[in-house]
Amino acid sequence: MKNKKRRREQPRPTIHPRNKYSENPPDFALLASLYPSFSPFVFYGRDGRPRIDWTDFGATRELTRVLLLHDHGLDWWIPDGQLCPTVPNRSNYIHWIEDLLSSEIIPKINNNADNIRGFDIGTGANCIYPLLGASLLGWAFVGSDVTDVALEWAERNVKTNPKISDLIEIRKVDTCMDAVLGEDSSEDLLCNGSKTNPSNGLGRESAPISSYTRDDAVEENSYSGPPILFGVVRDGETFDFCMCNPPFFESMEEAGLNPKTSCGGTSQEMVCPGGEKAFITRIIEDSVRLKQSFRWYTSMVGRKSNLKSLIAKLREVGVTIVKTTEFVQGQTCRWGIAWSFVPPARKIVSPYLAEKSNLSFMLEGLQRQFGAIHVLQSIESFFREAGASCKLNVHSFSVDAFYFEQITASNDHVKGILRNKVALLEESVGGDCEEEPPSCSDTMPCPSDDLSFCIIVFQQIPGTLLVKGSLQRKDGLLSGAFPSIFQRLEEVLKQKFCREKASVAIS
Repeated sequence: MKNKKRRREQPRPTIHPRNKYSENPPDFALLASLYPSFSPFVFYGRDGRPRIDWTDFGATRELTRVLLLHDHGLDWWIPDGQLCPTVPNRSNYIHWIEDLLSSEIIPKINNNADNIRGFDIGTGANCIYPLLGASLLGWAFVGSDVTDVALEWAERNVKTNPKISDLIEIRKVDTCMDAVLGEDSSEDLLCNGSKTNPSNGLGRESAPISSYTRDDAVEENSYSGPPILFGVVRDGETFDFCMCNPPFFESMEEAGLNPKTSCGGTSQEMVCPGGEKAFITRIIEDSVRLKQSFRWYTSMVGRKSNLKSLIAKLREVGVTIVKTTEFVQGQTCRWGIAWSFVPPARKIVSPYLAEKSNLSFMLEGLQRQFGAIHVLQSIESFFREAGASCKLNVHSFSVDAFYFEQITASNDHVKGILRNKVALLEESVGGDCEEEPPSCSDTMPCPSDDLSFCIIVFQQIPGTLLVKGSLQRKDGLLSGAFPSIFQRLEEVLKQKFCREKASVAIS
């Protein structure tokens, strides 16, 4: 019998570590004892564990109500049929945005770090993101929506929580097409002449608009509803981020394919022609027009298969950085995508690093098919693309193996290396992707002299490599550039070979 190779299982993402429920999931028995209204929905399985019927909208709504009250001090309710959010999953999204903002990859819009302002696209009757963001972190929010029911109940949920009500503004989306297109728009697209499907309240207008020009051809399944960001964000407004739980489905029939849960949801909340892909594509198109009005644009994604095309769209419109993550709650997985047009913060080399002539970093979690020689080949390509000369040497021993490369770079080569962009996207999008092209002039002076250094790759245990860099001339005029070059090389190699590790930084 042939021995079958055991496939290496990838570690599954977990709930965000700062999520209130990461170490202490909801205790149904305790909640039932404290809140009599929740008790009728709790039953005990054969294993003696308390459970609820996730297909019962009443049970899921009451669970959300008592969790918001018990753990967050929030009074909350929604009418029958409206989308009922799960608190742990929505908290994951809030904490991911917190990570993005605190990472300082993108510079702050204002100098007051405590004055964070977000925009919740389609806040819904539940208004969950503004309520959680304001109560957990003190963030200010604008929550937008289009239907009267959503606006009425969102306002109620804000006003019944006076401690945070001043932080949240609920804004009605103007569904008039001329509000977006301008006064010179053609008559057939004016508000009075537009044909709206009343059963599809996110304004499924019969005449779609392009975010670039009104005369552009509209692709099949492109978004054709009311404004999302452009036309809703006011002139001169700036936000630290936007967030969105988009309509995931193309029809209510598709939305009802999962019989294991009942979170409710109207057609306006659940359905969009073209599904989430069309909706998020419109957010991307709006972001092209609004550019740096937002520090970060973000959205939840329901299907991992849509990430690749969405990231390709972001590459097409020229964003400066993209981040992705996975949200996990029980058996439910969602993904997050974030992008920005703000130039990334430049990484200034500290005086301590500038004095060091020997640097190193670890490459951990390499895929099985990659070894030291593959890494060294990538190192060689990295430097040769900038025109630097490379000389490859290989030495193998019985226990260890090490490979080294001698690199010589001129002033112009150093500039090219430091401007060499990390690939914005990889074919696989399971982890974070980013693009941060620093310029030589922003990090150090570039005098005229050759820079010579050696890169050594040690392979000692499977899946882990040690990369060392050694400066050959410590007194050279370009020696100060060495730490930045080595730091840049580390970013490139980790992006290419250590995808799982790279995704830990912001998850």
